[in-house]
Amino acid sequence: MSIPQSGGGLIEHESQLAEYLESGSKPPDLWRIGTEHEKFGWLTDTRLPLPYAGDRSISALFAGLEARFGWTPVREGQNVIGLNRDGVNISLEPGGQFELSGAPVETIHQTDAETRLHLREVAEIAGPLGIRFMGIGAAPQWRHDQMPVMPKGRYRLMTDYMGRVGTHGTQMMYRTCTVQVNLDYASEADMVKKLRVALALQPVATALFASSPFFEGKPNGHKSWRSRIWRGLDDSRTGMLPFVFEEGMGFQRYVDWVLDVPMYFVYRDGRYINALGQSFRDFLKGQLPALPGEKPTLSDWADHMTTVFPEARVKKYIEMRGADCGDVAHLAALPAFWVGLMYDQGALDAAWDLVKGFDAQTREGLRVAASVSALQGEAGGVTLLELSRQAVALSQAGLRARARAGAGRADEAGYLDVLAESVERGQVQADRLLALYHGAWGGRLEPVYEAASY
Repeated sequence: MSIPQSGGGLIEHESQLAEYLESGSKPPDLWRIGTEHEKFGWLTDTRLPLPYAGDRSISALFAGLEARFGWTPVREGQNVIGLNRDGVNISLEPGGQFELSGAPVETIHQTDAETRLHLREVAEIAGPLGIRFMGIGAAPQWRHDQMPVMPKGRYRLMTDYMGRVGTHGTQMMYRTCTVQVNLDYASEADMVKKLRVALALQPVATALFASSPFFEGKPNGHKSWRSRIWRGLDDSRTGMLPFVFEEGMGFQRYVDWVLDVPMYFVYRDGRYINALGQSFRDFLKGQLPALPGEKPTLSDWADHMTTVFPEARVKKYIEMRGADCGDVAHLAALPAFWVGLMYDQGALDAAWDLVKGFDAQTREGLRVAASVSALQGEAGGVTLLELSRQAVALSQAGLRARARAGAGRADEAGYLDVLAESVERGQVQADRLLALYHGAWGGRLEPVYEAASY
């Protein structure tokens, strides 16, 4: 979940909303890679989720990271809700999921090194406290009433609203973890092409990274329960955005969609003001019931854009949002997969050729099939195994064409080896976890904590 945004001053003309997105356009030499991942903290003696306060807690971890590694605390009121250092942020999801939002870097080598440094620092503080972290798409055993609640005003508002508009919203907030990457675009046309490819191939990412086959202590019938949760959250702000594939798609068309999504809040003077279900269009007119007579700033617009949750999301960059969190190799593979497809023109053109014939029904069918069956899924005559095979190959070619050396490698294509292995075997993390559950673990889930932890 996002922190309060810094977008700019008063909105005087509605055209500024699309201009805000357009201002994110950059020439290719300035394109960067921003990787984010979330993980569950757990207590090694009880296997319970990590609380916010206490001797063995998130607060204790924050204090240790600040004292030993020079992180600066971020506060909401009296509570520390995050840390930052050199353009890198650590923040909290609603149920205490520990999130690293990396700095914008140039190569996968750099984002992999950043992630590994973070995990080492966290382990150094967490280990003596009897705390571990696991990378998995959904909490395998914890019930909702066991989850801690983070002291953030945004989450209090969202929890109430999620419980009224969908069936799975609070599960998403408190009991799921993802890995995603944020990538740049050069122009409106480049954004449109990248967004179309991102949406059409997001089911491939869901399938390849599926790691959440357990929920509330048993198999749940899906390889990615996290993806299933998103399909039961809030149809007004989630999904595959069929309009993106229509003629006339551009910054303004995306703005029009976001304007029609009901608001959550307005952030003022360090607090969140309840605007649940209200209209940003009314806000533009100075008619928002939560703040009568007041008009929004670009910071308000930036905040509102963080409350839409499609499978790929536009800000001043594009977020790839379809993957479960996983092991360390998968934390690097996710940005590598999308960089290979998006940052080489030949790979991007070939990826669009791969998916441009899909209709909306096929794209949505693949989304559902990926969550249920991962690489064994199919829809509209398209099998996810073959589509994934082709997409991984295109990404490998794109990374080789980028030819970014580092970390003893000639290019970045090696970070996709774990995905190439999945495609070769037809199995992903969820398949391996299920095999252990039905085999060596004898139907017990306790071993998953160790198996999925860093």
